[in-house]
Amino acid sequence: MRCGVPHCWLVVPLAAAILYGGTPALASEAATSSRAPPPPALRAPSPLLPGSATPDAEFENPHIALLLPLNSDAFGRHAEAVKNGFLAAAKVQGRAPLPLRIYAVGDDARHSVEAYRHALSTGARLVVGPLTRDGVTAIADGPVPVPTLALNVPESSARLPVNLYMLSLQAEAEARQVARLAHQEGRRNALTVNGETPLMKRIHQAFVEEFTRLGGAHVMEFAFTSDPAGLARLKQAAGLELADMAFLALDFPRARLARPYLDPLALYATSQVHPGNVGPLAGFDLAGVRFLDMPWLLQPDHPAVMVYPRPDYRDAVVLDRFYALGIDAFRVAQALLAGKPETTLDGVTGRLRLGRDHHFARTLTAAQFNQGKLAVSVEVRP
Repeated sequence: MRCGVPHCWLVVPLAAAILYGGTPALASEAATSSRAPPPPALRAPSPLLPGSATPDAEFENPHIALLLPLNSDAFGRHAEAVKNGFLAAAKVQGRAPLPLRIYAVGDDARHSVEAYRHALSTGARLVVGPLTRDGVTAIADGPVPVPTLALNVPESSARLPVNLYMLSLQAEAEARQVARLAHQEGRRNALTVNGETPLMKRIHQAFVEEFTRLGGAHVMEFAFTSDPAGLARLKQAAGLELADMAFLALDFPRARLARPYLDPLALYATSQVHPGNVGPLAGFDLAGVRFLDMPWLLQPDHPAVMVYPRPDYRDAVVLDRFYALGIDAFRVAQALLAGKPETTLDGVTGRLRLGRDHHFARTLTAAQFNQGKLAVSVEVRP
Protein backbone atom coordinates (compact mmCIF):
# COMPACT_ATOMS: atom_id res chain seq x y z
CA MET A 1 0.00 0.00 0.00
CA ARG A 2 1.25 3.48 -0.85
CA CYS A 3 0.60 6.26 1.62
CA GLY A 4 1.98 9.09 -0.51
CA VAL A 5 4.84 10.00 1.86
CA PRO A 6 8.08 10.95 0.09
CA HIS A 7 10.72 8.27 0.34
CA CYS A 8 13.21 10.61 1.99
CA TRP A 9 10.97 10.84 5.08
CA LEU A 10 10.65 7.08 5.57
CA VAL A 11 13.91 6.80 7.53
CA VAL A 12 12.37 8.39 10.63
CA PRO A 13 9.39 6.01 11.10
CA LEU A 14 11.42 2.98 10.00
CA ALA A 15 14.16 3.69 12.51
CA ALA A 16 11.55 4.45 15.16
CA ALA A 17 10.01 1.03 14.64
CA ILE A 18 13.38 -0.43 15.62
CA LEU A 19 13.81 1.89 18.58
CA TYR A 20 10.31 1.15 19.91
CA GLY A 21 11.49 -2.22 21.17
CA GLY A 22 12.44 -4.04 17.97
CA THR A 23 15.80 -5.28 16.90
CA PRO A 24 17.19 -1.98 16.69
CA ALA A 25 5.84 4.67 26.47
CA LEU A 26 -0.31 13.25 36.40
CA ALA A 27 -0.26 14.51 39.80
CA SER A 28 2.36 12.91 41.96
CA GLU A 29 4.51 16.03 42.24
CA ALA A 30 3.59 19.61 42.96
CA ALA A 31 3.65 21.71 39.82
CA THR A 32 2.98 25.38 39.23
CA SER A 33 0.57 26.57 36.57
CA SER A 34 2.91 29.21 35.15
CA ARG A 35 5.99 28.80 33.04
CA ALA A 36 9.30 28.57 34.85
CA PRO A 37 11.51 31.67 34.77
CA PRO A 38 14.56 31.46 32.49
CA PRO A 39 17.17 29.39 34.35
CA PRO A 40 20.91 30.10 34.30
CA ALA A 41 22.74 28.62 31.36
CA LEU A 42 24.65 25.37 31.78
CA ARG A 43 28.15 24.88 30.57
CA ALA A 44 27.98 23.00 27.28
CA PRO A 45 28.83 19.31 27.71
CA SER A 46 31.95 18.05 26.03
CA PRO A 47 31.38 15.51 23.24
CA LEU A 48 33.61 12.46 23.45
CA LEU A 49 34.06 9.63 21.01
CA PRO A 50 34.63 5.97 21.96
CA GLY A 51 38.30 5.32 22.58
CA SER A 52 39.28 8.98 22.53
CA ALA A 53 42.35 9.87 24.54
CA THR A 54 42.04 11.59 27.89
CA PRO A 55 43.78 14.95 27.34
CA ASP A 56 43.97 16.09 30.94
CA ALA A 57 42.72 15.47 34.46
CA GLU A 58 39.53 17.46 33.83
CA PHE A 59 38.00 14.46 32.10
CA GLU A 60 38.45 12.32 35.21
CA ASN A 61 35.97 14.41 37.19
CA PRO A 62 32.65 12.86 38.29
CA HIS A 63 29.97 13.40 35.66
CA ILE A 64 26.76 12.12 34.08
CA ALA A 65 27.46 10.33 30.80
CA LEU A 66 24.88 10.61 28.01
CA LEU A 67 25.61 7.75 25.62
CA LEU A 68 23.69 8.07 22.34
CA PRO A 69 24.02 6.91 18.68
CA LEU A 70 24.55 10.44 17.39
CA ASN A 71 26.88 9.13 14.66
CA SER A 72 24.29 6.69 13.30
CA ASP A 73 22.69 7.29 9.91
CA ALA A 74 19.57 5.39 10.97
CA PHE A 75 19.17 6.63 14.54
CA GLY A 76 21.06 9.93 14.60
CA ARG A 77 17.96 12.15 14.42
CA HIS A 78 16.27 10.22 17.23
CA ALA A 79 19.43 10.43 19.34
CA GLU A 80 19.69 14.17 18.68
CA ALA A 81 16.08 14.61 19.85
CA VAL A 82 16.82 12.68 23.06
CA LYS A 83 19.93 14.78 23.67
CA ASN A 84 18.04 18.03 23.12
CA GLY A 85 15.28 16.95 25.51
CA PHE A 86 17.80 15.93 28.16
CA LEU A 87 19.65 19.24 27.94
CA ALA A 88 16.39 21.22 27.90
CA ALA A 89 15.30 19.53 31.14
CA ALA A 90 18.69 20.26 32.70
CA LYS A 91 18.37 23.93 31.73
CA VAL A 92 14.86 24.20 33.18
CA GLN A 93 16.15 22.61 36.38
CA GLY A 94 18.75 25.39 36.52
CA ARG A 95 21.69 23.12 37.11
CA ALA A 96 22.62 19.49 36.73
CA PRO A 97 23.56 17.48 39.83
CA LEU A 98 26.85 16.69 38.07
CA PRO A 99 28.51 17.94 34.87
CA LEU A 100 27.10 16.39 31.68
CA ARG A 101 29.25 14.74 29.04
CA ILE A 102 28.03 13.35 25.74
CA TYR A 103 29.50 10.15 24.30
CA ALA A 104 28.58 9.77 20.62
CA VAL A 105 28.48 6.26 19.14
CA GLY A 106 27.40 4.67 15.87
CA ASP A 107 25.28 1.65 14.98
CA ASP A 108 27.62 -1.08 16.19
CA ALA A 109 26.77 -2.34 19.69
CA ARG A 110 30.49 -2.78 20.34
CA HIS A 111 30.87 1.00 20.11
CA SER A 112 28.34 1.36 22.90
CA VAL A 113 30.34 -1.01 25.11
CA GLU A 114 33.59 0.83 24.34
CA ALA A 115 32.00 4.21 25.07
CA TYR A 116 30.44 2.87 28.27
CA ARG A 117 33.79 1.62 29.55
CA HIS A 118 35.45 4.89 28.54
CA ALA A 119 32.82 6.88 30.43
CA LEU A 120 33.43 4.82 33.55
CA SER A 121 37.18 5.27 33.26
CA THR A 122 36.81 9.06 33.04
CA GLY A 123 34.62 9.38 36.14
CA ALA A 124 31.01 8.73 35.13
CA ARG A 125 28.85 8.29 38.24
CA LEU A 126 25.70 7.63 36.20
CA VAL A 127 25.20 6.65 32.56
CA VAL A 128 22.10 7.43 30.49
CA GLY A 129 21.88 5.18 27.40
CA PRO A 130 22.31 3.35 25.13
CA LEU A 131 19.25 4.05 22.97
CA THR A 132 19.13 1.02 20.67
CA ARG A 133 18.09 -2.43 21.78
CA ASP A 134 21.32 -3.99 20.54
CA GLY A 135 23.34 -1.48 22.54
CA VAL A 136 21.34 -2.10 25.72
CA THR A 137 21.70 -5.87 25.28
CA ALA A 138 25.47 -5.52 24.93
CA ILE A 139 25.74 -3.38 28.08
CA ALA A 140 23.50 -5.77 30.03
CA ASP A 141 25.83 -8.67 29.20
CA GLY A 142 28.75 -7.08 31.05
CA PRO A 143 29.45 -5.50 34.42
CA VAL A 144 27.35 -2.44 35.28
CA PRO A 145 29.17 -0.85 38.24
CA VAL A 146 27.26 2.47 38.35
CA PRO A 147 23.54 3.30 38.01
CA THR A 148 22.77 3.07 34.29
CA LEU A 149 19.50 4.24 32.75
CA ALA A 150 19.06 2.40 29.45
CA LEU A 151 16.64 4.02 26.99
CA ASN A 152 15.48 0.72 25.53
CA VAL A 153 15.08 -2.87 26.70
CA PRO A 154 17.54 -5.76 26.25
CA GLU A 155 16.71 -8.85 24.22
CA SER A 156 16.33 -10.87 27.42
CA SER A 157 15.15 -9.73 30.84
CA ALA A 158 16.76 -12.67 32.64
CA ARG A 159 19.39 -11.92 35.31
CA LEU A 160 19.85 -8.23 34.57
CA PRO A 161 22.61 -6.36 36.45
CA VAL A 162 21.38 -4.75 39.66
CA ASN A 163 22.49 -1.25 38.57
CA LEU A 164 20.69 -1.40 35.21
CA TYR A 165 17.43 0.57 34.96
CA MET A 166 15.25 1.03 31.90
CA LEU A 167 13.07 3.85 30.58
CA SER A 168 11.77 3.18 27.09
CA LEU A 169 9.05 3.84 24.53
CA GLN A 170 8.43 0.11 24.17
CA ALA A 171 5.31 -0.37 22.07
CA GLU A 172 4.41 -3.73 23.65
CA ALA A 173 3.98 -2.12 27.07
CA GLU A 174 1.63 0.40 25.50
CA ALA A 175 -0.46 -2.35 23.87
CA ARG A 176 -0.84 -4.07 27.24
CA GLN A 177 -2.15 -0.80 28.71
CA VAL A 178 -4.69 -0.58 25.88
CA ALA A 179 -5.87 -4.08 26.78
CA ARG A 180 -6.34 -3.00 30.40
CA LEU A 181 -8.23 0.13 29.30
CA ALA A 182 -10.60 -1.90 27.12
CA HIS A 183 -11.18 -4.40 29.94
CA GLN A 184 -11.82 -1.58 32.44
CA GLU A 185 -14.44 -0.21 30.06
CA GLY A 186 -16.30 -3.50 29.97
CA ARG A 187 -15.03 -5.01 26.72
CA ARG A 188 -14.82 -8.79 26.82
CA ASN A 189 -14.71 -10.07 23.19
CA ALA A 190 -12.07 -8.67 20.86
CA LEU A 191 -11.70 -8.69 17.11
CA THR A 192 -8.19 -7.67 16.09
CA VAL A 193 -6.72 -6.27 12.88
CA ASN A 194 -3.03 -7.09 12.58
CA GLY A 195 -0.56 -5.18 10.43
CA GLU A 196 2.18 -6.92 8.49
CA THR A 197 5.28 -5.26 9.97
CA PRO A 198 7.27 -6.85 12.82
CA LEU A 199 6.40 -3.92 15.11
CA MET A 200 2.66 -4.27 14.45
CA LYS A 201 2.83 -8.01 15.02
CA ARG A 202 4.50 -7.47 18.40
CA ILE A 203 1.87 -4.88 19.33
CA HIS A 204 -0.85 -7.35 18.37
CA GLN A 205 0.66 -10.20 20.35
CA ALA A 206 1.12 -8.05 23.45
CA PHE A 207 -2.51 -6.89 23.34
CA VAL A 208 -3.91 -10.40 22.89
CA GLU A 209 -1.77 -11.85 25.69
CA GLU A 210 -2.82 -9.16 28.17
CA PHE A 211 -6.48 -9.09 27.15
CA THR A 212 -6.87 -12.85 27.52
CA ARG A 213 -4.89 -12.81 30.79
CA LEU A 214 -7.51 -10.42 32.13
CA GLY A 215 -10.29 -12.83 31.16
CA GLY A 216 -11.27 -11.45 27.76
CA ALA A 217 -11.72 -13.56 24.64
CA HIS A 218 -9.90 -13.09 21.33
CA VAL A 219 -12.69 -14.10 18.96
CA MET A 220 -11.36 -13.09 15.52
CA GLU A 221 -8.14 -11.95 13.88
CA PHE A 222 -7.83 -10.27 10.49
CA ALA A 223 -4.64 -9.51 8.60
CA PHE A 224 -4.74 -5.94 7.34
CA THR A 225 -5.40 -5.54 3.65
CA SER A 226 -6.31 -2.65 1.36
CA ASP A 227 -8.02 -5.08 -1.02
CA PRO A 228 -11.76 -4.24 -1.33
CA ALA A 229 -12.78 -7.88 -0.99
CA GLY A 230 -10.76 -8.26 2.20
CA LEU A 231 -12.22 -5.06 3.65
CA ALA A 232 -15.71 -6.30 2.82
CA ARG A 233 -15.04 -9.47 4.81
CA LEU A 234 -13.84 -7.34 7.71
CA LYS A 235 -17.06 -5.32 7.60
CA GLN A 236 -19.14 -8.48 7.57
CA ALA A 237 -17.26 -9.89 10.59
CA ALA A 238 -17.69 -6.65 12.55
CA GLY A 239 -21.46 -6.93 12.12
CA LEU A 240 -21.79 -10.51 13.37
CA GLU A 241 -22.11 -9.39 17.01
CA LEU A 242 -19.45 -11.89 18.09
CA ALA A 243 -17.15 -9.09 19.28
CA ASP A 244 -17.85 -5.96 21.31
CA MET A 245 -14.59 -4.22 20.33
CA ALA A 246 -11.82 -4.13 17.76
CA PHE A 247 -8.13 -3.57 18.41
CA LEU A 248 -6.13 -2.01 15.58
CA ALA A 249 -2.51 -3.12 15.63
CA LEU A 250 -1.92 -0.58 12.86
CA ASP A 251 -0.29 2.74 12.15
CA PHE A 252 -2.18 5.84 11.01
CA PRO A 253 -2.27 5.19 7.21
CA ARG A 254 -3.53 1.63 7.67
CA ALA A 255 -5.94 2.47 10.50
CA ARG A 256 -7.67 5.21 8.49
CA LEU A 257 -8.34 2.67 5.71
CA ALA A 258 -9.68 -0.05 8.03
CA ARG A 259 -11.73 2.23 10.31
CA PRO A 260 -14.87 2.65 8.07
CA TYR A 261 -15.36 -1.13 7.94
CA LEU A 262 -15.46 -1.70 11.71
CA ASP A 263 -18.78 -0.16 12.75
CA PRO A 264 -20.53 -0.68 15.16
CA LEU A 265 -17.62 -1.95 17.31
CA ALA A 266 -15.82 0.08 19.96
CA LEU A 267 -12.36 0.77 18.57
CA TYR A 268 -8.99 0.78 20.39
CA ALA A 269 -5.40 1.32 19.24
CA THR A 270 -1.96 2.40 20.42
CA SER A 271 -0.27 5.75 19.82
CA GLN A 272 0.85 4.43 16.43
CA VAL A 273 -2.46 5.77 15.05
CA HIS A 274 -1.78 9.29 16.37
CA PRO A 275 -0.10 11.28 13.58
CA GLY A 276 0.31 14.48 15.55
CA ASN A 277 -1.03 17.82 14.40
CA VAL A 278 -2.20 17.01 10.87
CA GLY A 279 -5.58 18.76 10.88
CA PRO A 280 -9.21 17.71 11.41
CA LEU A 281 -9.32 15.29 8.47
CA ALA A 282 -7.32 12.73 10.46
CA GLY A 283 -9.80 13.04 13.30
CA PHE A 284 -12.74 12.36 11.02
CA ASP A 285 -10.96 9.42 9.39
CA LEU A 286 -10.38 7.84 12.81
CA ALA A 287 -13.69 8.84 14.41
CA GLY A 288 -14.34 6.96 17.64
CA VAL A 289 -10.90 5.35 17.90
CA ARG A 290 -9.63 5.22 21.50
CA PHE A 291 -5.86 5.22 21.98
CA LEU A 292 -3.14 6.00 24.50
CA ASP A 293 -0.32 8.47 24.19
CA MET A 294 2.05 10.58 26.29
CA PRO A 295 1.05 13.86 27.98
CA TRP A 296 3.69 15.65 25.90
CA LEU A 297 1.49 15.20 22.82
CA LEU A 298 -1.98 15.07 24.37
CA GLN A 299 -1.74 17.69 27.13
CA PRO A 300 0.65 20.46 26.03
CA ASP A 301 -0.98 22.92 28.46
CA HIS A 302 -0.59 20.67 31.50
CA PRO A 303 1.56 22.41 34.16
CA ALA A 304 3.99 19.48 34.29
CA VAL A 305 4.46 19.66 30.49
CA MET A 306 4.41 23.35 29.60
CA VAL A 307 7.50 24.23 31.66
CA TYR A 308 9.73 22.66 28.99
CA PRO A 309 10.58 24.35 25.66
CA ARG A 310 8.91 22.71 22.67
CA PRO A 311 10.93 22.24 19.46
CA ASP A 312 9.30 22.35 16.04
CA TYR A 313 9.67 18.91 14.47
CA ARG A 314 6.80 19.69 12.06
CA ASP A 315 5.18 16.42 10.99
CA ALA A 316 7.89 14.13 12.43
CA VAL A 317 5.89 13.35 15.57
CA VAL A 318 8.22 10.46 16.39
CA LEU A 319 11.01 12.97 17.09
CA ASP A 320 8.71 14.75 19.55
CA ARG A 321 8.37 11.43 21.39
CA PHE A 322 12.12 10.98 21.66
CA TYR A 323 12.60 14.59 22.76
CA ALA A 324 10.10 13.89 25.56
CA LEU A 325 12.01 10.72 26.41
CA GLY A 326 15.12 12.86 26.87
CA ILE A 327 13.28 15.16 29.29
CA ASP A 328 12.10 12.28 31.45
CA ALA A 329 15.51 10.60 31.25
CA PHE A 330 17.05 13.64 32.93
CA ARG A 331 14.46 13.61 35.71
CA VAL A 332 14.88 9.89 36.34
CA ALA A 333 18.67 10.36 36.34
CA GLN A 334 18.25 12.90 39.13
CA ALA A 335 16.21 10.41 41.16
CA LEU A 336 18.83 7.70 40.64
CA LEU A 337 21.66 9.98 41.74
CA ALA A 338 19.66 10.92 44.83
CA GLY A 339 19.22 7.22 45.66
CA LYS A 340 15.43 7.48 45.23
CA PRO A 341 14.56 5.33 42.20
CA GLU A 342 11.16 4.42 43.70
CA THR A 343 9.98 8.03 43.42
CA THR A 344 6.87 8.36 41.25
CA LEU A 345 7.38 11.10 38.66
CA ASP A 346 4.81 13.17 36.81
CA GLY A 347 6.64 12.77 33.51
CA VAL A 348 5.99 14.17 30.06
CA THR A 349 6.01 10.64 28.61
CA GLY A 350 3.57 9.43 31.30
CA ARG A 351 3.47 8.87 35.01
CA LEU A 352 6.69 7.04 35.80
CA ARG A 353 6.96 4.36 38.43
CA LEU A 354 9.75 1.86 38.97
CA GLY A 355 8.69 -1.77 38.51
CA ARG A 356 10.20 -4.87 40.03
CA ASP A 357 12.06 -5.53 36.79
CA HIS A 358 13.87 -2.15 37.11
CA HIS A 359 11.81 -0.87 34.16
CA PHE A 360 10.17 2.50 34.72
CA ALA A 361 6.57 1.87 33.68
CA ARG A 362 4.87 4.74 31.84
CA THR A 363 1.18 5.13 32.66
CA LEU A 364 -0.29 6.90 29.64
CA THR A 365 -3.29 9.13 28.95
CA ALA A 366 -6.35 7.99 26.99
CA ALA A 367 -7.77 10.03 24.12
CA GLN A 368 -10.36 9.62 21.38
CA PHE A 369 -11.02 11.14 17.97
CA ASN A 370 -14.46 12.78 18.03
CA GLN A 371 -16.06 15.14 15.49
CA GLY A 372 -12.70 15.76 13.88
CA LYS A 373 -11.11 16.74 17.18
CA LEU A 374 -9.00 14.98 19.77
CA ALA A 375 -10.67 14.59 23.15
CA VAL A 376 -8.42 13.70 26.09
CA SER A 377 -10.15 11.62 28.73
CA VAL A 378 -8.36 9.88 31.60
CA GLU A 379 -5.07 8.41 32.69
CA VAL A 380 -5.23 4.63 32.50
CA ARG A 381 -5.02 2.80 35.80
CA PRO A 382 -1.90 0.61 36.12
